[in-house]
Amino acid sequence: MRHRLGIDLGGTKIAGIVLGPKGETLAEGRVPTPREDYAGTLRAVADLALALERRAGSPCSVGVGMPGTVSPATGLVRNANSTWLIGRPFVADLEALLDRPVRAENDANCLAVSEAVDGAGAGARVVWAVILGTGVGSGIAVDGRALSGRGGLAGEWGHNPLPSPRDEERPGPACYCGRAGCIETWLSGPGLAADHRRRTGLAGTGETVVAALRAGDPEARATINAYLDRLGRAVAHVVNILDPDAIVVGGGLSRVPELIGGLAAATAPYVFGDLFDTPVRPSLHGDASGMRGAAWLWNADPPPEG
Repeated sequence: MRHRLGIDLGGTKIAGIVLGPKGETLAEGRVPTPREDYAGTLRAVADLALALERRAGSPCSVGVGMPGTVSPATGLVRNANSTWLIGRPFVADLEALLDRPVRAENDANCLAVSEAVDGAGAGARVVWAVILGTGVGSGIAVDGRALSGRGGLAGEWGHNPLPSPRDEERPGPACYCGRAGCIETWLSGPGLAADHRRRTGLAGTGETVVAALRAGDPEARATINAYLDRLGRAVAHVVNILDPDAIVVGGGLSRVPELIGGLAAATAPYVFGDLFDTPVRPSLHGDASGMRGAAWLWNADPPPEG
């Protein structure tokens, strides 16, 4: 059987891994992303995949986790913050370079697949994976497979409006997507820092707010409490629609125990039911989940022979 190779195409680095039949790591590596260079990015992904395949000593299926999504209608990349990919036939071009089929999913869907197969959501049928970092997004896995949706939009959570906004939250911060009050503008790391600045006049980052919280700063505590309430509302909105069996949280803010530990209690009051006992866990594989999930895009089928 061929091994499974996964690529995580990020804005600053391209990371890759080869997994054996039981999910064991056979080869791993990373290279810088040639920013603003489509042809260079395409070649860097192909070269890394081929190099890892040689190191693993076996032909591999190839999956890619990427920013944005591939339109089912056109086959072109859309909604990618790596803007040089937008409007390009990235998957078809990569298939031509590697001479084999390639599966690609949004990086949040790859997180969901990784954690559903052998991570923090293992054993759960429906896993909703949330990314709280520089940006905010989510992905869905059902029976270990990515749920992309008819239009490839399933899991696009960060660019919906914050649910049940308070008067002081309207219209909300401006978002780069052209709207105001998107979930991402409130719940990303920069969004947390911006809210603290609006409250206190103090500039900083999400990390400095957390550090102030741990030092006993009451203003930081107020900012974190407001963040958790907004996060609870935003999570409950999806729980009321999807009712997942497990929620897995990735991204930089997933490593803040004060946030993850308080998320279930913050969500419960907004869930339309008499019980909210869905497990909420930080991702098990951390930064490796993107490339592992990309490799597991071939999980439900045997990797193609050739």
